Amino acid sequence: MRDVAIIGAGELGGALAHILARRNAAFEIRLIDETGRVAAGKALDITQAAPIEGFAARLSGSTDVSKAAGASVLVIADRFGGAEWQGEDGLLLLRQILNVGAGAIVVCAGASQRELIERGVRELHVERQRLFGSAPEGLAGAVRAMVALETNGSARDVALAVLGVPPSQIVIAWEDATIAGFAMTRVLDEPSRRRINGRAAALWPPGPYTLASAAATVIEALIGRSRRLATCFVAPDDSAGRRTRTAALPVRLGPAGIIDVVLPPLSVKERVSLDNAMLL
Repeated sequence: MRDVAIIGAGELGGALAHILARRNAAFEIRLIDETGRVAAGKALDITQAAPIEGFAARLSGSTDVSKAAGASVLVIADRFGGAEWQGEDGLLLLRQILNVGAGAIVVCAGASQRELIERGVRELHVERQRLFGSAPEGLAGAVRAMVALETNGSARDVALAVLGVPPSQIVIAWEDATIAGFAMTRVLDEPSRRRINGRAAALWPPGPYTLASAAATVIEALIGRSRRLATCFVAPDDSAGRRTRTAALPVRLGPAGIIDVVLPPLSVKERVSLDNAMLL
């Protein structure tokens, strides 16, 4: 469960490979990019840092998507010198890697890949449990940092969920949020919470390193190194006959992908906002 293939050796893909290696979160990391020897060069550069940073992960680089075969986690990142994989190109890539890595979990690490996840589930019939996006975890981390600044505390002490469809329909679950074990609604007054709500949209999209850190956090949960919940783009469940769209939701992860969607208690206003965000 600890072989990871990253498709795209751009800023995001390269940073993710380095973070996973430094955390020893994977035995083998395969960096794949269609541009020349870029992936191989970045893999070599990271490998040369191993004696200094003390990690033992094996890294390799290739231009061939078929090299992703056998990896238990496939990550769709960004092209070298280009944008994140999305649109028709992204869907074509997703179809390729699904053929190569049948049964693998696919994590879309980019901030612009929400629609790719939705199309993959609806058009390619991938199970929503094994195709999802990690970018919202980066947004949630940024909101926690903003709350910590507002309260003159530490982001490590802040526990809150960020839901919805960023950047225009972000829902912060204040009702269940805490800081150092105290209810957020008692620590942070209403004007401050509204101010943070108003600023949250400007935090999207997160930068490449934040996105890479978010993807690494999700991968660590997938391989069992962490039990923490993660905020991910989750494709809609149309089985109830109600068509909705992919949205950021807190999830519990395991070796098979998404185990469960864990919605926090929401106020009436937050619930209505989330419903509106998810409706087509």
